[in-house]
Amino acid sequence: MSGLDKMKARILEEAQQSAAEILEKAQKDSEAALASAREAADVRAAEIEKRAEREAAEYEKRAEASMDMRRKQAYLEAKQEAIHCVIQTAYEKVLNLDSEAYFVLLEKILEKYILPGEGVICFAKRDLDRMPEGFSGKVKTAAAVKGGSLVLSPEPAELDGGFLLIYGGIEENCGIKAIFDSMKEELSDQVNRMLFG
Repeated sequence: MSGLDKMKARILEEAQQSAAEILEKAQKDSEAALASAREAADVRAAEIEKRAEREAAEYEKRAEASMDMRRKQAYLEAKQEAIHCVIQTAYEKVLNLDSEAYFVLLEKILEKYILPGEGVICFAKRDLDRMPEGFSGKVKTAAAVKGGSLVLSPEPAELDGGFLLIYGGIEENCGIKAIFDSMKEELSDQVNRMLFG
C-alpha cells in the first residue's frame, strides 16, 4: 500500500471513529433529552392529576353543599306547606262551626273591633241566613256598651264569613279570612311550635 493509500485509510478510519463518537454522543444526548422529557412529563402529569383531584374534591363539596341546600329548602317548603294546611283547616273549621259556637265567636270579634260612634254592620250572606234570633240585639247592646250604635245592614258583605264595620265611610274588615290573614305570622309561629317543636 502506498503512502497515499495509507493516509486515506487513516483519514477514513479517523472519520469513522469521529462519526462513531458523534453518533454515540448524539445517542446519549437524545436518551438524556428523552429521559428529561419523560421526567418533565411525569412531573406535569402529577401536577395535572393533583389539580384534577383538587377540582374533583371541590366539585364534590359544592355538589354536597348544593344537595344539602336543596334538602333544607325542600324540608322548609314541606314545613311551610304543612303549616299552611293546618291554618287552612282551622279557617275552614271556624267557618263551619255550629251556629251557636260560631256566633259566640263573632260576638267576641265584635267586642274587640267595635268603636264608639254611629256605624253600620254588614254580615256575610251565609251569616245573615243563619243568624240566631236575638243576635242583632247583642250587636246593639255591644255598641251601646262602647258608647255607640250599630245598624244591621240588610245587604250582605262579600265575605266568606264574619262582618264589616263601617264608621263614616271607613270600613273595618272583620271577616274570618281577614282575621286569619292579619294573624298569619302569629298563627304560623304557633303551628310551627306545635308541629315541629
